[in-house]
Amino acid sequence: MGAAYSIGSLTLDLPPASAWSTRTQTLSVQGGSDGSTFTTIAGSANHTFNPATGNTVAFPAKTARYVRLNFTADTARPAGQLSEVQVYAS
Repeated sequence: MGAAYSIGSLTLDLPPASAWSTRTQTLSVQGGSDGSTFTTIAGSANHTFNPATGNTVAFPAKTARYVRLNFTADTARPAGQLSEVQVYAS
């Protein structure tokens, strides 16, 4: 993003149900305007990626130019996993 925008939608996706089973990942989302100073958009919490609901997790709106994801746990693998990040301006 070339400037700070109001993020209307921030969604994280895993591969579809046929490829991945339900898992819980502990992660936080941060946003910033200069790439070095970040504030919390969503604090560290467990988020369930469930194939029955599209293997997606959505977060609240915020204003940011840069978005950073911090994974700290995953019930299915020893590292955080993600296939797609969708960030849309409001």
